[in-house]
Amino acid sequence: MPSTDDQSPTTGRRVLTLSLATIGFAVNFWAWALLSPLGPLFKDGLGLSAFEQALLVAVPVVVGSVGRIPVGALTDRFGGRVMFPLVSAVTIVPVLFLGLAGHSSLAALLIGGFFLGVGGTAFAVGVPFVSAWFPPRRRGLAIGIFGAGMGGTAISALTTVKLVDGWGVATPFVVTAIVLVVYAVAAAVLLRDAPGRVVPAESVGRRLLDTARLPITWQASALYAVAFGGFVAFSVYLPAYLKTAYGLAQADAANRMAGFVLLAVVMRPVGGWLSDRFGPVRVLTACLAVVTAGAAVQAFTPPLMPLGTIAFLAMAAALGAGSGAVFALVALLAPGNKVGSVTGVVGAAGGLGGFIPPLVMGALYGALGSYALGLAALAVVALATLVFTSTVVRRAVRAHSTPGR
Repeated sequence: MPSTDDQSPTTGRRVLTLSLATIGFAVNFWAWALLSPLGPLFKDGLGLSAFEQALLVAVPVVVGSVGRIPVGALTDRFGGRVMFPLVSAVTIVPVLFLGLAGHSSLAALLIGGFFLGVGGTAFAVGVPFVSAWFPPRRRGLAIGIFGAGMGGTAISALTTVKLVDGWGVATPFVVTAIVLVVYAVAAAVLLRDAPGRVVPAESVGRRLLDTARLPITWQASALYAVAFGGFVAFSVYLPAYLKTAYGLAQADAANRMAGFVLLAVVMRPVGGWLSDRFGPVRVLTACLAVVTAGAAVQAFTPPLMPLGTIAFLAMAAALGAGSGAVFALVALLAPGNKVGSVTGVVGAAGGLGGFIPPLVMGALYGALGSYALGLAALAVVALATLVFTSTVVRRAVRAHSTPGR
């Protein structure tokens, strides 16, 4: 059923839409990441074990990742104009709960963290919403720019502890809630769904089943689990790795991790832009080749300057650009009225994919006293994914491009 708005979108409306969607993604990801920087504080204050601290940080991430599946399907049905303000408004509740009442016990933190995961689902709202506003030749860049909103996690990392130190535990939560209120109101007033948007007639359950039958769903999920999952894994584990393998101070290791994250965020829209020009398969192949080489080099623990630093920065750029290229591929191959559903599944795969490598790296280091085997495994996985991209995914793109299809 098409939308009733038949006017063609103007450049100004597209820019406004993309800007608001990117800001919304960043603000919700800021909220989603509030507990991670405060993990050590809660561990000391509540006497948490290392496992309990890890669980506290993991709950919102897991919920936010899995929650993208139904939220993506709901976005196909109701559109980003409804879902962006709704997700932002719902996220305000756990943010305020955690800041004002829910930080006095582990049980309260876990309950608040569970519902805080809603903020992490904003990604599954934005991709189909932005994709519908842009022609195919420009979707890679547009979705890549939107994807840079994942830098909202950096806002949380840079501000949360400072706000707590200056004004108390409630402060970062209250500040974030105010920003969410402002954004939810602005989005409700200013956002519009793309002209001619097709509203699916099927139920959410039916569309999810149909989505599960699409080859692009599982192809992109595998690619995103490696590309974005690799980014998440390094952003979580890199400080510990640098401190252990190279003896860096905590502050120095954290600063280097911030540089890794920043480069990956910047390269995400670049990956989308390159996909528009050269095709997502070529971009993904090049990115995975860089990750393979960088992980193989780092498996030998070379001197941090210059070789180790070059290897990590190259992998950061490749993982960021590769993440952008994956959703250029989704925009190319997924049916227009199922982009949200596909995005939900793919986004979940990427978020969950980031938790396996740190667990493997920690277990291997505990057993062997070395990270070499874990990094070698990353090189093998990246190489296997490269072969998969060059064969299976390339054939899928060629079949989609066949005239008369």
